[in-house]
Amino acid sequence: MYAFNFERAADAQAAVAKLKADPDAKFLGGGQSLLAAMKLRLASPSMLVDVARIPGMAAIRVEGNEVVIGAAARHADVEVNAEVRQRIPALAVLAGGIGDRQVRAMGTLGGALANDDPAADYPAGVLGLGATVVTDRRSIAADDFFKALYETALEPDELITAVRFPIVDQAAYVKFRNPASRFALVGVMVARTGNAVRVAVTGAADSVFRCQPLEQALAANFTAQAARAVKVDAARLNTDLHASAEYRAHLIPVLAAKAVEAALKG
Repeated sequence: MYAFNFERAADAQAAVAKLKADPDAKFLGGGQSLLAAMKLRLASPSMLVDVARIPGMAAIRVEGNEVVIGAAARHADVEVNAEVRQRIPALAVLAGGIGDRQVRAMGTLGGALANDDPAADYPAGVLGLGATVVTDRRSIAADDFFKALYETALEPDELITAVRFPIVDQAAYVKFRNPASRFALVGVMVARTGNAVRVAVTGAADSVFRCQPLEQALAANFTAQAARAVKVDAARLNTDLHASAEYRAHLIPVLAAKAVEAALKG
């Protein structure tokens, strides 16, 4: 049996103070990642600090050329939000494909990023769109945020408060999902602004990553045919009971091509 305390934080400063006072405490958003880890005895926090109800942390707004999404925003809220659907429809599609309806009703953007599950969808959206992760103390560019398997640039007591997504010219997210978990066996986000192209891949390696061969090919020729012609090296990709590294390497350009087609359709 677990023995831990549960507290609800009034604001970000109070939440961070609780973790500074107790290094074994954990932030709790929607609990879709943390509670699963606790059930598997992979995590045993002394305290859960609920940050999902901090005022303002679930807000979604447009600021200039960015869509700012609070860390406590639920996947279901992002999926249906009119500002997201109008300005970055690929992000709404991504959110709508996470897990099942129950997961989308509880899971939060901040929780998905802080746990950096290698098969999660949001890391591909954040890295592919070139977003900025905002915490209680700094802003972290997406390229600097994701480090390794379940590892990010966050300090142990650092709290994600929002993510700033730039509004790009064209973008799309396509994934080949595990039929049971609905996690990404491979997921690809393609985003284009002017002549610059970013391609982020999740589900294929220990952490989300940018695929430079695809970025170079699509920057020169933004077509599905160009994406399909790219060969992806399987050396750094994962082999598990669901798929081999070679199969994942094959899927990446195939899904990237589908994402390009979707992005061009708008």
